[in-house]
Amino acid sequence: MKRVLTYGTFDTLHYGHIRLLQRARALGDYLIVGLSTDAFNSIKNKQAFHSWEERKAHLEALRYVDLVIPENDWDQKRADVTLYHVDVFTMGSDWEGEFDFISDLCEVTYLPRTDSISSTMIRGGLDTSKS
Repeated sequence: MKRVLTYGTFDTLHYGHIRLLQRARALGDYLIVGLSTDAFNSIKNKQAFHSWEERKAHLEALRYVDLVIPENDWDQKRADVTLYHVDVFTMGSDWEGEFDFISDLCEVTYLPRTDSISSTMIRGGLDTSKS
């Protein structure tokens, strides 16, 4: 079984997130999502609209996601790769190069972001529709 791991806040879940998770799952057989906890978001100066429990339930409802784990801090990624026997670590291309330090443990892949949509745009009320 090929295991894939990604991380994120996944607040205001949208089709860009769904597309990322779909492509992440296509890299293997089992997708683990490290979901930023409310406490970790606070450290990052972020506040999610939905609680960790609500965001976890949203992710668990998706057929692409097999397991949701809490992301408590920046430093847990190497330990999670080892603990969950991860073969592929993936993140959006906006993180390009940031996680190459894990490449001695597993393959590291950056997936292109979906244009014209983001949680920031949704929270800001910006029009994300195409004319």
